[in-house]
Amino acid sequence: MRLDMHCHCKHGSIDSKITVLDYAEKLKTSGFDGMLVTDHDSYRAYNKFKKTNPDGIEGFKIFMGVEYDTIDAGHFIVIMPEGLQIKALELRGMLLNTLIKTVHSNGGILGPAHPFGVRSSSAMFFRKLKRNPDLILNFDFIEGFNTCENPISNKLAKNLAKEYDKPCTGGSDAHKSKYVSTAYTEFNSSLIDNDDLIKAIKNNEISGFGGVERETTMSSKQMNAFYAVFGFLAYNKSLSLLYSPLRMISLSNI
Repeated sequence: MRLDMHCHCKHGSIDSKITVLDYAEKLKTSGFDGMLVTDHDSYRAYNKFKKTNPDGIEGFKIFMGVEYDTIDAGHFIVIMPEGLQIKALELRGMLLNTLIKTVHSNGGILGPAHPFGVRSSSAMFFRKLKRNPDLILNFDFIEGFNTCENPISNKLAKNLAKEYDKPCTGGSDAHKSKYVSTAYTEFNSSLIDNDDLIKAIKNNEISGFGGVERETTMSSKQMNAFYAVFGFLAYNKSLSLLYSPLRMISLSNI
């Protein structure tokens, strides 16, 4: 099966212009068999699609994920067991150690998104990972290819996965229609639901991943500028503090 393992959709990510249905239909036309919806701290787009399309799309699987914003180590793709949505994963700002414990204790898996990408959101540029690289042993996979990143960033991600013997995934990270289908992950096995996807990644049943990096734009260059990095970190920390009481209540109820 060929999947896009990093997809942002309208109603879930405020900067995405594509509905889950439109995303899926374009992927299917391009020869893909499924997609992992990975909106920022949100299951809204996935839930909206399931509500309006209870029978799904014939010949195409839509899996449930999230791209979670930690407060101390950047963005992580999280995949939980079929049907399990933990409210805390929709409240950004968990510490990485807490995220790892929460995900694994509930049967899920996680891996860093674009680990050498934009400095404000990529794990390997945070002190947490620089000071304690053995935390990587707790990751279940590493995003080895991301369309939005440059070849050097993707190469470093692949090398990191090789060093720690972790499976690699590929995802388009698309927010616009023109970038849909520019990255893939191929699995040896047939996947029906999230439980199958988790099992396949744990068993490294990935036969290939890759794609085409998108062109460098002025906006992509600006994302690594000092003011952009500092601004996002400040924004993330502010929301993390704001959501802290709700997040603590959610975690205590798991």
